[in-house]
Amino acid sequence: MAPEAGLSESDARRIDLWWAGVMVGSLALVFALLSVFGGVAVPVLLALAGAYVFNPVVTALEKRGLNRTWGTTVVFVAGTLLMVGAVLYLIPVFREEAAKLPDFFRRASTQVVPQAEALLGRSLPDLVRQRTAELGQQASDLVQSAGPAAARILASFAGNTARLVVTLLGLTVVPVLAFFFLQDYPRLMGMVKDLLPRRAVGLVGRRFAEVDEVLSAFVRGQLTVGAVLSVIYAAGLSAGRIDMAIVIGVIAGFGNMVPYLGTGVGILLSLVGLMLSWQGPWQLGVVAGTFVIGQMLEGLVITPRIVGEKVGLAPVAVIIAILAFGELFGFVGILLAVPVAAILKVVLRVVVQRYQRTRLYSGEARSP
Repeated sequence: MAPEAGLSESDARRIDLWWAGVMVGSLALVFALLSVFGGVAVPVLLALAGAYVFNPVVTALEKRGLNRTWGTTVVFVAGTLLMVGAVLYLIPVFREEAAKLPDFFRRASTQVVPQAEALLGRSLPDLVRQRTAELGQQASDLVQSAGPAAARILASFAGNTARLVVTLLGLTVVPVLAFFFLQDYPRLMGMVKDLLPRRAVGLVGRRFAEVDEVLSAFVRGQLTVGAVLSVIYAAGLSAGRIDMAIVIGVIAGFGNMVPYLGTGVGILLSLVGLMLSWQGPWQLGVVAGTFVIGQMLEGLVITPRIVGEKVGLAPVAVIIAILAFGELFGFVGILLAVPVAAILKVVLRVVVQRYQRTRLYSGEARSP
């Protein structure tokens, strides 16, 4: 860690420790607000996240001479049109795929075991047959009852007028808040910077830049990787005429945000779909080729060429963070687990680096 211009080591250490404490306290405050004022905090956080994700695009347009307000408008209009087009295309596709789910599970319970026995050349225990049939029937019944259950929940929810109004208002407010946050993003960042002590501006600004680098790698990077892999997997499995190809592709692609989970689940579901739509050994080659090509492109092209540096967290750290935050804060904790872990990684790195520059660590004697 290079010495800071105009700051002694003790001053720089004090500023870094102060910054680390503020960051940890801010994360704790976010989770406290989500727990107490979730109806208000969630729309604001979603709006801030949207502004953060799209700020580089608007900034790039601004550098090309476009007014920031017009740049924000262009981004929102383009994003809205893209979202509407995607929804109009995907809803019929997913509706068709969802209609196949009950039959998919029923056939899985009756056909997978015989296919596995033929592949292995030996009979499976009766207990495996029985449990497979029971699970298949239970899954089929669950899927068939999901629609009416969702309708009942929606009707019950709509019956509570106050809760319905608050939810609809929150969903409506998100894009409005995001628009104004994005439009005023430089001014908001400037206000925060103006509140910093003048001697600490340079060092604290560098720390926030490190956090921004880690967060952008996750938010923009992993979403990009998930979207590209979803297209690759869905296209490859569709070419192999695998049942539920699009659903499996999306699950495997975006599931890749959790190390090994997306690929593992995708391969497992693809093998089940392969057994139910077997047309020849060539399908097995297509499935294997799809996942091998997807992983190679992710490692050699998508991440280094399109996304850049990853979050920098070890896979085991990501898994532990998701399990821990999911247990403590539920679904919201799962969504925020990796970004929070990435921020804490920067905080811990700064604290450790400062500690390694102390006499306590180096063992140097104090001057008399």
